[in-house]
Amino acid sequence: MTAQTEQRVRHRRKVTRRRALIAGVSALGITGAAVVTTTSLLSSASAAAAWPTPTDSKPVSKTIPVSGTYDGKMVKFYGTGDLGGGGQEEGQDPIFELADGAVLKNVVIGTPAADGVHCKGSCTLQNVWWLDVGEDAATFKGKSSSAVYTVYGGGARNADDKVLQFNGAGKLVVTKFQVEKFGKLVRSCGNCSTQYKRSIIINDVDVTAPGNSIVGVNSNYGDTAALRKIRVHGDSGKKIKTCTRFEGNSSGKEPKELGTGPDGTACRFSASDITYQ
Repeated sequence: MTAQTEQRVRHRRKVTRRRALIAGVSALGITGAAVVTTTSLLSSASAAAAWPTPTDSKPVSKTIPVSGTYDGKMVKFYGTGDLGGGGQEEGQDPIFELADGAVLKNVVIGTPAADGVHCKGSCTLQNVWWLDVGEDAATFKGKSSSAVYTVYGGGARNADDKVLQFNGAGKLVVTKFQVEKFGKLVRSCGNCSTQYKRSIIINDVDVTAPGNSIVGVNSNYGDTAALRKIRVHGDSGKKIKTCTRFEGNSSGKEPKELGTGPDGTACRFSASDITYQ
């Protein structure tokens, strides 16, 4: 094969791959100039999504109950009246309370954020953003070991302590989320009066310093945390703890920290699962 022929073959392959990609995004209803943008985004899929601009703003003075699916259409909801607190006091009411099986999507939670979102059982939080976390961004409270809490997309920032508080039983899966300026991204409750064995999966997530730790688990209760494709930004000194193991209790006392990093049992990941950018 001559050099000219090889060049023509390589060119045809590139054109074929590009046509296939364009055909794929067109099938999703993306056309015209958006195709160019989408192909660029697909080529850098690991980049964190831009923080959204709310379409409107709505004050909330009483917790909004959600059953079924609630689409906020990217409106910013913020607390007022009894929900107007933005501190770290325990026992605050949430902006949204989700029934078992409920879905909350396309929501921006502004400030004051009260206690964010409560899930009473299995729930899905899809494309939910917290601009300034109050007590916690979301708290998961289901009592069944088969409960599954899904956080997909979205992000949170400005959390003095915990972002996702896992008080109940079951499994929490966090995917394509981003967090910045935070205490702990996920914490299995260290001193709840009723304790459970909890499973946590964190996958394809962007973490931006400053922060304290990505996840905290109670190894004495059999908790597990799996970390995959975690990108840490602005932490060249690696000060953010990855997975911290605690000795939890049900007496309300401060839990004892046992260690941090992968151990193959409670903290399940390898060094290659965490990248620093």
